[in-house]
Amino acid sequence: MRTLKDKLFILFQQIVPQHLLSRLVGKIADCTTPWVKNSFITWFCNNYQIDMTEAQEEVATNYPSFNAFFTRALKDGARPIDHTQGVITSPADGAFSQLGKIEHGRIFQAKGRGYGLTTLLGGDQERASAFIDGAFATIYLSPRDYHRVHMPVTGTLTHTTYVPGDLFSVNQTTAEGVEQLFARNERLIAYFDTEHGPMAMVLVGAMIVAGIETVWSGQEAPRLKAAVHRSFQQDTAKPISLEKGEEMGRFKLGSTVILLFGKDAINWQAELQANSPIKLGEAIGAQNTV
Repeated sequence: MRTLKDKLFILFQQIVPQHLLSRLVGKIADCTTPWVKNSFITWFCNNYQIDMTEAQEEVATNYPSFNAFFTRALKDGARPIDHTQGVITSPADGAFSQLGKIEHGRIFQAKGRGYGLTTLLGGDQERASAFIDGAFATIYLSPRDYHRVHMPVTGTLTHTTYVPGDLFSVNQTTAEGVEQLFARNERLIAYFDTEHGPMAMVLVGAMIVAGIETVWSGQEAPRLKAAVHRSFQQDTAKPISLEKGEEMGRFKLGSTVILLFGKDAINWQAELQANSPIKLGEAIGAQNTV
């Protein structure tokens, strides 16, 4: 049962100007004035106990802005990638919010709540059909996690869709208390052809997330009211192919990644469940051989 504190937290997000607040925080996060960015970075490190020994630049205040610090690169080898044939690896550090089968065109959110696959994909029934009765995994990135997103398998980009929407926080409280949370928040959907068939990676925006970036286009979250589609299949001369473990995007402040695979394509590892912690590059599933 939700507490009064949880209810007030959700109510606050319903009445606050979400996009205005997020843009304001984004400007502060991009600020390069030393006393501003250093105060913010120092507070964040202390509050979330950030392990800077993993970062290429270990001195947090050496980063030119809070966003540069937040999306910091890790040292080579800090996240070994499982390159076993047929294995799907985690695209990010974080914890599983949920994972399982896409049943009757719906994805499980939390405690009796769910949302439509087609709605998540911006109403695109044709592309949603590739994932009917398939598999999904929702990975939540907490503020203390590494915030670059990498490929769980090798794939070639075919299409992206930016879907405008709300900017609710995406923690466990809102997952349990906000209807269709991931299908109503702003999000970027990237579709790939892989050895396991079609795969979609959904990068979900959230409260005070200052932006979503991809390695092929940079900033990918324009403040628009209509969906934006981009096809990458026509440019066959220079296809965008990314290897397993290669970076595909990043969040400026934390959020969620949802992976989608087609019917009978893959199986998640049996021991994984909601709230299971995970690190980038670790095995989370494998090709279905049955």
